[in-house]
Amino acid sequence: MAVERPFTLGLHLRNMGPQSDRATILAAARSAETAGIDDLWVADHIAIPLDNAEGSEGRYVDPLATLAFVAGATRRIRLGTGVLVLPYRPPLATAKWVASIQELSGGRLLFGVGVGWMEAEFRAVGAPYARRAAITDETLAFIRRCFAADETEAHGQRFLFKPRPTPPPIIVGGAPPHALRRTVRYADGWMPIGANADALRAPVAELTAMAADAGKPPPLVIAALTLPLDDPPRAADQAAALRAVGVTGLVHGWRYPDADAFARAAEQLVTHVRPGVAR
Repeated sequence: MAVERPFTLGLHLRNMGPQSDRATILAAARSAETAGIDDLWVADHIAIPLDNAEGSEGRYVDPLATLAFVAGATRRIRLGTGVLVLPYRPPLATAKWVASIQELSGGRLLFGVGVGWMEAEFRAVGAPYARRAAITDETLAFIRRCFAADETEAHGQRFLFKPRPTPPPIIVGGAPPHALRRTVRYADGWMPIGANADALRAPVAELTAMAADAGKPPPLVIAALTLPLDDPPRAADQAAALRAVGVTGLVHGWRYPDADAFARAAEQLVTHVRPGVAR
């Protein structure tokens, strides 16, 4: 008999805009952990063009650096990239960052990955936009090899990959059908963005069936969305509906003004949404 997994509650921690200063990130992360939130997630942009800076002012703190910082200031809460754009970064350097954060956080990393979408940003980092999906798959395959053995190879050179902690769960962002195929081939879960329960019913069922055909367990499905926390019963109903179609967790994200607003949202999720999902 399958064991039902607990439904996880996460929050998007703003590593962009005026909320990404050291004090706000630190206070927000600690308040989420104190409230009992399961995980925190940060976004990834490297080079925001001037015409796409609304809401962030073009300020983005690197997601991996942010999680490394938060890891040292917390003890329990899990830490996710939601999502890291793999074509922006060299595979080996990325693997080393991932292993290091996983090691130093005590195994709390959730490695969310994506192919990216902003063509201007691809130009700025010098990555080929047309090959973004292929680069993502190549990077995932390489990172999995790094975590499989102490000794591995890149560009014809053998080397030791240490530290080599337990690999973090890999969560693929993006839309069907490509994200579903990538999840089954390389990952442990899928992160759809902004979709409601009705829209997710069919792809979650398809993903579960694809995983079963591949001999893999049912993947995690962590939905990123904005809940109506100003209406707690409706927020709880939305979360319960997501769970009913096979979603295993959610990440609530919005443009909170400061750390106090973030702390209030964490309390609302734990006080009002978690009991409603558990009904």
